[in-house]
Amino acid sequence: MMKFVGKFVDQSITILLNWRWIMVSRKSTFLHFVRRIKASGLTIYDALTQRPDLYLSTDNLQRLLQKSLVGLSLDYPLRTRSKIVKTALCKALGYPVPDRFRRVRPRFPGQNLDIYVQKSNNLQIWNEEIAVGRRYAMLQLNNGSRVTAVRVVTGDVIASLDLTGTLTRKYQAAARKPVTSSILVVTADTSHLRTLLKPGRTAASAGIRFPGRRFLSIRALYRKLLLLAGWQFNDPGVDQERIRGAILHEKVMRLLGDNTRSDSGQFPDVLDQLLELKFQTSPTIDLGLVSPDSMESLTLTPCVRHRDVRYAVFYATPSQGKIRIDHVIVSTGESFFKLFRKFGGRVVNRKLQIRLPDGFFAQTE
Repeated sequence: MMKFVGKFVDQSITILLNWRWIMVSRKSTFLHFVRRIKASGLTIYDALTQRPDLYLSTDNLQRLLQKSLVGLSLDYPLRTRSKIVKTALCKALGYPVPDRFRRVRPRFPGQNLDIYVQKSNNLQIWNEEIAVGRRYAMLQLNNGSRVTAVRVVTGDVIASLDLTGTLTRKYQAAARKPVTSSILVVTADTSHLRTLLKPGRTAASAGIRFPGRRFLSIRALYRKLLLLAGWQFNDPGVDQERIRGAILHEKVMRLLGDNTRSDSGQFPDVLDQLLELKFQTSPTIDLGLVSPDSMESLTLTPCVRHRDVRYAVFYATPSQGKIRIDHVIVSTGESFFKLFRKFGGRVVNRKLQIRLPDGFFAQTE
């Protein structure tokens, strides 16, 4: 009996020592790569064709990032969050942090690695097809915006989850110059709209099938919306852009004398004033599937074109749990690009949307 117990204890100790050796070996492997990358003096943008010894395997990459990034707080605006993530990855891998991160794909060319931060299971890849051989590091966030898991997979895994291959087209724009004050871009509505809606008439009286109040000229509309400059409200959270927009929509509706209708997602947001609202805490404005200056007719009424719609862009600053409206820009769709510029020569930005399956981030070991 004692011999059996002794043999069992010896086997247990051997197993324990082997397990410890494996864990130490894993750690040593990580430190070995990090030390060698750091000593090489190479940056994240340098190719490793001459230094294949510095290229981490996908498994090692996942283990290293899991060890280094889990627990990292990313409770910041999107642009700041992106920089913090890339900085954290540089430090984890042993690369120097560049003064400015370049806009390249993949984000870490040397390790053939792209990064995505996921607070939901909806993965969005902008303006490119899935690269089968590329590595994709996906960071899962909890409701407190902390990293809870890291999954690194190759593009073929992502491609297998893309059931449609459909790219969603989306227009985007930004102000040509920094916005430092409120602006009425154009003092009169489009000539087409003025013929449809004479002063004092409602949209309904012009044969437009909208619920109607007294229709305001763009100048009168601007004067009302300008009252919101300086207004503050409680910030629902960094990743709650929809809720922020809904709060603004409700405030605008009250300002215009309507306490009954909430945001239903229609275009434009305020139907009987032909008013589209854009809430901005970052420079990039998402414009949807149709350009503001388009001659296309509205779905709800063919006699009104997209360029006749009035756009109100609210620039806001989040600070200490509050959001303050700083400036209000009002323009017709027709004159929108006098102040703003479309992004890039291709004009339309596109995104590929893929739903990550339940349990995707549980496969981290």
